[in-house]
Amino acid sequence: MPDIKKILVTAAGAVMIGAAQAASAMFSTAEVDCERFPVMGVDVSHYQGEIDWSSLAQQNVKFAFIKATEGSGHVDEYAEKNLKNASETDILLSAYHFFSFDSAGETQAENFISVVDSEAIDMPPVVDIEYYADKRKDKPAKEETAEILRPLLEAMEEHYGEKPIIYTTLPVYYRYIRDGFSDYPLWIRSVNFEPEFVDWQFWQYSDKGELYGFSGDEKYIDLNVYKGSEEEFFGEYRNGGTEQ
Repeated sequence: MPDIKKILVTAAGAVMIGAAQAASAMFSTAEVDCERFPVMGVDVSHYQGEIDWSSLAQQNVKFAFIKATEGSGHVDEYAEKNLKNASETDILLSAYHFFSFDSAGETQAENFISVVDSEAIDMPPVVDIEYYADKRKDKPAKEETAEILRPLLEAMEEHYGEKPIIYTTLPVYYRYIRDGFSDYPLWIRSVNFEPEFVDWQFWQYSDKGELYGFSGDEKYIDLNVYKGSEEEFFGEYRNGGTEQ
């Protein structure tokens, strides 16, 4: 007998993806209920250039995901500076690795671990898996992707002492993450509407944030919320995070 609940959730997910793609041409900031989700954060990379982290802290930024690495060899040029300077504020930190479909998970993990000290971050590390280049058109196989992603996640969990967070988009979530990696904390991108049909911990709701305090080529900054109260957020991550 077919799993009716799974069929309905899958259908709902397909509708959400279609709606997101249709709406993306019109707007790219979802409406957020700040009373339900009062904990706001950002994610940054070299695109934001020099960042005045104290200025971000003054704008109610409570957490930040900082790009560290990509694939098996690339290091974000601002990773070390951002981790150091952000640590001098009250903003809680994590760092993320941009997943490559084209290199081994083990060497990708080595790249990230070589850059991000476990004591430099307060929250679990992140693996960012999304389509790039021609991958949206020529989608990698699910099995081959899992063979790369699983050892990457496992190596990071072994090193940092807790499960990494997976960042992804709705299409990638439904293709690669939902069935094989649903036991990992989820940071979901949905810039058109609240992703109510997935069990997320962090939600990237805008790629058009207009905060001050950075001077890179990109004039916007990504905005995110935590799924819970400030008490729950700081209780989970302050003086916790990556302690082993």
